[in-house]
Amino acid sequence: MFSFLSKRFLQALLVLLGVSFATFIVGHLTGDPVELMARENATEQDKQDLRVYLGLDRPLEQQYFSFIVKAVQGDLGFSFVQQAKVSQLIAERLPATLQLAAAGFLLALAISIPLGIIIALNRGTIWDFLVTTLAMAGQAAPGFWIGLMLVVLFAVHLKVLPVSGYGGAAYIVLPAITLALQSSARLTRLVRASMLEVLSADYIRTAHSKGLRERVVLFVHAFRGAMIPVVTMAGLELAELVSGAFITETIFAWPGIGRLAVTAVSQRDFPVIQGVVLMSAAFFVLINFLVDVLYVVIDPRVKLK
Repeated sequence: MFSFLSKRFLQALLVLLGVSFATFIVGHLTGDPVELMARENATEQDKQDLRVYLGLDRPLEQQYFSFIVKAVQGDLGFSFVQQAKVSQLIAERLPATLQLAAAGFLLALAISIPLGIIIALNRGTIWDFLVTTLAMAGQAAPGFWIGLMLVVLFAVHLKVLPVSGYGGAAYIVLPAITLALQSSARLTRLVRASMLEVLSADYIRTAHSKGLRERVVLFVHAFRGAMIPVVTMAGLELAELVSGAFITETIFAWPGIGRLAVTAVSQRDFPVIQGVVLMSAAFFVLINFLVDVLYVVIDPRVKLK
C-alpha cells in the first residue's frame, strides 16, 4: 500500500510540474502583460519600470522557479488585471463550481445507472433501442446547444426557471441538467456494456445455479463486477465537470472558476489562467487517485501493487 501511494504521489508531482511548465510557457508566449496594463500615454521608461516591478524582466527559468516555490506555499501569483491574488480569486469562485459539479454529477449518476441496468436486462427490445439512440444523441449534441435549448424552453417559454445567475436552488437547475445530460449519455452506454459483459460471466451463471435470488445476483454480484469501468469513467466525468464546465458557466453566468478562466483568457491575464489550469490538473490527479483506491473496495480481486 505504501509503495503504491508513493508511486502515485510521484506521478502526481510529475504531472503537475509538466502542466505548470506548459501553461507557464504558453502564457508568456501570448503577449506582454505590461502592454495591457500600462496607460495609453505611458512612456517606454514607465513600461520598463512596471516590468521590473512585476518581475517580468527576469529570465523565464527564474520566473518559473519562483512560481513553483510560491505555489507550494499556496501562492499562485498575482492577477495583473484584477489586482488580486490568484489563490484568492480561485477560492472565491471554487465553491460555486463545486456546487454545480456535484449537482450535475449526482444527477448524471441518478439517470445513467438505472437506465444502463434496465436496458442491459432488456437487450434488443424497443426500450434498449430508444435509450441507446437518445444516449448517442446526447453525446453528439454540443453542451452550449443543450444549455441554450433548456433556456428557451424552461426560462423563455414556460418561465418556470431563471435564465441565468447565482442564488437559490432554482438557479442551479438548468446548468446542472446541461452538465448531467452529456455525462449521463456516456455513462448510460458504459453501464449497459459493462452489465452485458458481466451477466455472461461464469460466476454469474454459478450464482444462478446456487439458487440465489435474481435481485441478489443482479445487485450484489453483477452490478459490483460491472462497476470497475463505470467508476473509471465517472471519475473522469467528475474531474471534467469541476475543471471543464466553462462553457456552461458562461452561458448561465455562473460565478465559477470556468467563467473566471474565460474572462482571464480574454484579458490575457496569464497568472489567473495558469492558476486555474494548475488547480484543474490537481483535481484530475486527486480524483484519479481516489478511483484507483475505489477499485479495491469494489472488487477484491484487484490488488494495489
